[in-house]
Amino acid sequence: MSVRVRFAPSPTGFLHIGGARTALFNWLYARHHGGKFILRIEDTDAARNSEESVRVILEGLRWLGVGWDEGPLTPDATGPCQGDRGPYFQSQRRALYERRVEALLSHDLAYEKDGAIWFRMNPEATTFHDLIVGEVHRELPDREKENPDFVIVRSDGKPVFHLTNVVDDLEMGVTHVIRGEDHLSNTPRHIALFEAFGVKPPHYAHIPLILNPDGSKMSKRDQGASLQTYIDEGYVPEAVVNYLCLLGWSPKDNQEILSLEELIDRFDLTGVQRHNARFDLAKLQWMNGQYMARMEPDRFYELGVHTLAHAGFDPNAWPVEYVKAALDTCRGKLKTFAELPGYAGFYFREEVVFDPEAEAEHLVPASREGLERLRDAFARLEHWDAGHLEACLKNTAGEMGVKPRQLVHPLRVALTGSKIGPSLYHLIEVLGRETTLARIGSALERIGA
Repeated sequence: MSVRVRFAPSPTGFLHIGGARTALFNWLYARHHGGKFILRIEDTDAARNSEESVRVILEGLRWLGVGWDEGPLTPDATGPCQGDRGPYFQSQRRALYERRVEALLSHDLAYEKDGAIWFRMNPEATTFHDLIVGEVHRELPDREKENPDFVIVRSDGKPVFHLTNVVDDLEMGVTHVIRGEDHLSNTPRHIALFEAFGVKPPHYAHIPLILNPDGSKMSKRDQGASLQTYIDEGYVPEAVVNYLCLLGWSPKDNQEILSLEELIDRFDLTGVQRHNARFDLAKLQWMNGQYMARMEPDRFYELGVHTLAHAGFDPNAWPVEYVKAALDTCRGKLKTFAELPGYAGFYFREEVVFDPEAEAEHLVPASREGLERLRDAFARLEHWDAGHLEACLKNTAGEMGVKPRQLVHPLRVALTGSKIGPSLYHLIEVLGRETTLARIGSALERIGA
């Protein structure tokens, strides 16, 4: 059997982190088994849907690297893997649903009441095997036992989720439905519809929910619930993919840092856990930092330049080698690229922007002599590199009879405006002699003001 799976979001808002994980699990399962991954937009509710939400979903999947394998031809290139093939849209498949409803009506498996179409539901309990949950036995709720039938087409003629979901899975040949555990209660109705159409249901696999750190269900309003947050805050997509995979799934050896190739090779439903997963932002930030530290220099440079430009800097105004050298001093020091402008923005300003607290603490009259001595020593320095700069500062401190840190902190603030940042001696090397001496001079003027 060739595996065919799908991700079927509703375009009613942003792409939830739980939805992104569902898409990822389906995509990995298809890739692992050499199958197909289908993207289907469930947009039959015109009042709640929006083109902007569709765009957010597509861009979010592109960012994660999750591409779909088939879809209808579209006039514009919306598909990240298939060029001019876009996702399926339920709003364009109305005729399919109408034909299936007519078939149910003709076999007395559905009927019309109060202008709506109702499906005749078997009142007996449903038992099925879930590839993650195991054996599931679902009794009808007491309120439904007397009348278990349910609406499949509303009185306004719009098909409901249960019908469109099943018809599309049937028509698309979906073999495995991998979705959140919150859909488990829908499965008896879906199985009943498949059986009414005379088709064997697909295999079901309901993955655990994502919870907040306090154990509550992560809703759309909770911090970190939107995938767009991680795009905007400069996370590395590979790190987010890696982390999302570990929310409810675990490789047998508990390895945490896994490349995409390793994830595809090792992912299977047998590794999906039954208990709900708690979202841990600190762990995601740690993992993102690991990816940034291990990133190829050219990729780090590319993403760093993009982040700086988005923050209002103009890296193109500086020599390429200078920009690369500046970004090299940041490698291994950041958790996300969003920290980069605040951490290294001083490299790309003509004048230093001072943090008021840092200036008040370190650019004080007691710092004047040390900065003057350093300026003179740096001006005479023959070799302008980190090692010689460090030795120069320590020699100056020794001559003054003070500890090096009494010179380090005022010098860092004079050059960067902040108490934190890249390695002091390396950033001085990158700034160069002329800029370093000019910034020390400007700091001395501020002290004297």
